[in-house]
Amino acid sequence: MNPTNVTPRIGILTISDRASSGEYEDKGGPAIRDWLTQAIKGSWEAVARVIPDDEALIETSLLGLCDIDACCLIITTGGTGPAFRDVTPDATEKVCSKMLPGFGELMRSVSLASVPTAILSRQTAGIRGRSLILNLPGKPAAIAECLHAVFPAVPYCIDLIGGAYIETHPDFCAAFRPSSALPPSNDENRARPVIF
Repeated sequence: MNPTNVTPRIGILTISDRASSGEYEDKGGPAIRDWLTQAIKGSWEAVARVIPDDEALIETSLLGLCDIDACCLIITTGGTGPAFRDVTPDATEKVCSKMLPGFGELMRSVSLASVPTAILSRQTAGIRGRSLILNLPGKPAAIAECLHAVFPAVPYCIDLIGGAYIETHPDFCAAFRPSSALPPSNDENRARPVIF
């Protein structure tokens, strides 16, 4: 099946003891969904979950979103700090075959311009099969800040691992793809680049 014809499924996993127990409203998951709605051009499907800060449960949820729900992208929110119950990156590393530390490095760099405690964050990203897993912080403002920084690289990463094709609204978030990675045009009169 051609990935350009598949509706992307994106997992949104809120990891919070208090939000999962109903003690307070989940704001991280909706913030991710709102940002993606503005960024992604075309249809996509959200698969949302809210779970507590339990490492085994995080692992199980990530495995389900990757292997059963076939999400090309899973974005987590919460559990990335140094506190005892912050175990999201640990669970992410356990389910991934490859880690992509550049995502975390960029997110910390961007956040550090706003708050010195950004160095305490352990945000990371990794690949499991055809899924990219991306760990974000819990606060909506930090979520938007981090997504604006890293999302330009996300669609091409998903291309490289064989996931669904994601296009973005360039006026909101311009995704980068090399010209050789762009899908063929339906316009047969369109000039195609010569590759040497």
